[in-house]
Amino acid sequence: MSTRVKICGLTRAEDVHACVSQGADALGFVFYGPSPRAVTPEQAERLARDIPAFVSVVGLFVNPTEAEVREVLGRLPLDLLQFHGDESAEFCNQFGRRWIKAVRVRHAGQIEQAFKDYSRASGLLVDAWDPDRYGGTGQQFNWDLIPAERALPLILAGGLSSDNVAGAIGKVRPWAVDVSGGVEKNKGIKDIEKICDFIKEVHRV
Repeated sequence: MSTRVKICGLTRAEDVHACVSQGADALGFVFYGPSPRAVTPEQAERLARDIPAFVSVVGLFVNPTEAEVREVLGRLPLDLLQFHGDESAEFCNQFGRRWIKAVRVRHAGQIEQAFKDYSRASGLLVDAWDPDRYGGTGQQFNWDLIPAERALPLILAGGLSSDNVAGAIGKVRPWAVDVSGGVEKNKGIKDIEKICDFIKEVHRV
C-alpha cells in the first residue's frame, strides 16, 4: 500500500505549487487564529484556485463554532474537514462533508477509545500531546501506543521530517502521514527542497 502525504499549514502560492508538483496527495489550510500558520477564508480561497483535480483540499479547525466552519465552506471547496480540538462526533458530522479527527496522544487506550467515539470519521489523525498547543508542536510521541488493529484509516503526525518518516512508516504502517514544521524554513514558510525530500522518502518505503 502506498502511504499518502498531506502537507499542512500552507500560506503561500509558491508553496502550494511546490507541494502539487512534488506529488502531495492533500494540502491543509489552518483556520485557527492563534496558529502562526493561520490563513483567512479569503486567503485560502485564493491559494486553492490553482490546486488541480485529485489533490484534496483540507480545512483544519480547532474548536470552531458552526458559523465559522460554514463561513469557510461558503468560500472554499473543501474536500475534507479536519477537527483538531475537543469537538464531539456530533459536531463534526453536521456539515455534510467527510471529516477526520485529530487525537493528541497522552496514554494507552486513548486511540482505541477515539476509534469508537469518532466511528463515522474518514480517518483518525494521531499527534503529540501538548498542554498549550493543538498540533504543530514538532514533537513525536510514543508510537508504541498506536494499536495494530484499527477501525479507521490512521494518519500519523507529530515531529515528522525526511530524516524519520521512512522509519515511521516502517514501524507504524499508517494510511497517511501529515507534516507541517518538518518541511518549513520558518513557521508557515515551506522549503521546496524539504518537501521534495520528504515525499521521496515516503515513496521510497
